[in-house]
Amino acid sequence: MTRQDLTFTSPANGPGTTCAAWHFPAADDRLATSAGRPAVVMAHGLGGTKDSGLEPFAEAFAAAGLDVLLFDYRGFGASEGTPRQTVSLAGQIADYQAAVTAAGSLPGVDRNRIVLWGVSLAGGHVLSVAAGRADVAAVIAVVPMVDGLAAAAHATKSHTPLELARATGLGIASKVAAARGKGSRMMPVVARPGEVGALTLPGALEDMLSVAGPTWRNEIAAEVSLELGTRAPAKAAKNISCPVLMQIADFDASAPPHAAAKAAFAAQAEVRHYPGDHFDLFPGKPFHEAAVKHAVRFLERHLEVSTSSTSTGADSPSVLVEPVETAAPESEVVGG
Repeated sequence: MTRQDLTFTSPANGPGTTCAAWHFPAADDRLATSAGRPAVVMAHGLGGTKDSGLEPFAEAFAAAGLDVLLFDYRGFGASEGTPRQTVSLAGQIADYQAAVTAAGSLPGVDRNRIVLWGVSLAGGHVLSVAAGRADVAAVIAVVPMVDGLAAAAHATKSHTPLELARATGLGIASKVAAARGKGSRMMPVVARPGEVGALTLPGALEDMLSVAGPTWRNEIAAEVSLELGTRAPAKAAKNISCPVLMQIADFDASAPPHAAAKAAFAAQAEVRHYPGDHFDLFPGKPFHEAAVKHAVRFLERHLEVSTSSTSTGADSPSVLVEPVETAAPESEVVGG
């Protein structure tokens, strides 16, 4: 499938930051109206880059009749911006908002039918960005991290107090060093159990390496451990007026599934549950094909032109909670 490189400018101090993106044009106009086609804006999670396992999702959406804009945050991957490998929640939200504007300006795209897709950390970003916006037609949050405090409490179930203390201590030291102009202290994005890193659960290193692209770097500014504790995009969920699909891994040891479920309830979202862990919806993993199929069907149901006036909308959401192995046919929607 044709993929085009492009850039857009995201607001920042000074003239702005140039973010790199890929545009996957829609395969056809089956979802188009007189105003144009819908478009999906996509971004990765913690320290992730656009070339790390997201292309199969983008290709599936494009094949279903949606344009796709898949981008890198400032300071990561092919995007510009300094400091490098440093997560700024406010900066990433600004990048996502700028990407929405960029997607709306693509040839043939209806700027009032934008879909937001995010995984892990970005699964929370899409809730924040969608809140209060009328140009967002749908939201898909995949294994979303929606509550920093809940995530911190969740981490105590799978990490020792010493491991958590070491990560916190490094985060504090990094923040102090950055404030003094000495630059942040770096730590791995993923590491083996017992090592210092942002994600150190069994299998996390191997899972990430299996999808990592050439621009991905296994390092991140250590103050991310402090930054994440301040985030609470779940609070924005109640202010989203469009259909939302929440894809939750029931045994997610990184992004607490109970927090995602609470956010889904607040957003009146449709929910799909998968009996796996945080990385199990990525390419090559057990539930990738099911997750893609469910996302495409969700978008077809809510964006299909001939039935848009009668399809299930934000006023009367459906909650799909059956395991993926025994998922009901599309016509069998459970809940209300």
